[in-house]
Amino acid sequence: MKGIPIINPVTSILAAVFCLHLFFACTGNTRDSAPEKNDKIPVFPVLNKPPSSFSDTLVIHTPAAVFYTPDSIQLEKIRLAYPRNVYETEVHQNYYLMFTARKVLKKFWPRIRVLDTSKQRYLLFVKANSSCTCIDLDTRGDMSGLFLFDPVKEPELADMMNIDTALKYYFSE
Repeated sequence: MKGIPIINPVTSILAAVFCLHLFFACTGNTRDSAPEKNDKIPVFPVLNKPPSSFSDTLVIHTPAAVFYTPDSIQLEKIRLAYPRNVYETEVHQNYYLMFTARKVLKKFWPRIRVLDTSKQRYLLFVKANSSCTCIDLDTRGDMSGLFLFDPVKEPELADMMNIDTALKYYFSE
């Protein structure tokens, strides 16, 4: 019987034990060895913005890009509510997103009026058909942002990370 290998029974038993060992080692309960979620990564709640120190309303009638930021008292309360690195990251990110959005607006959309507000709590958008949309900035979960407004449409919160696309789709449609 040439060509047919002879299998040693001891080798077969050792191979079976080895396979069983691997099977149980891979399917064992790993619950105790896995780290629990949130052990080392702190999770911060969504921003619950403190109320504005102002109750004024900014009225917008024309095509506009409205940048909003917290007033100085709100900003201080936000700073105290979050760890330093989280607060600084948020401020840094908002600054550069707004900086870039302003450059894009100035260069490619000069007909759009740029407005800034930190001392008005409400934004009142008056549409061409005389209907109005009022936005209470205290209810916004973000520190800062940008609303786009065309009097024939509802105002829209812009995605500043994709400002080119946001402006194109909102004002060109």
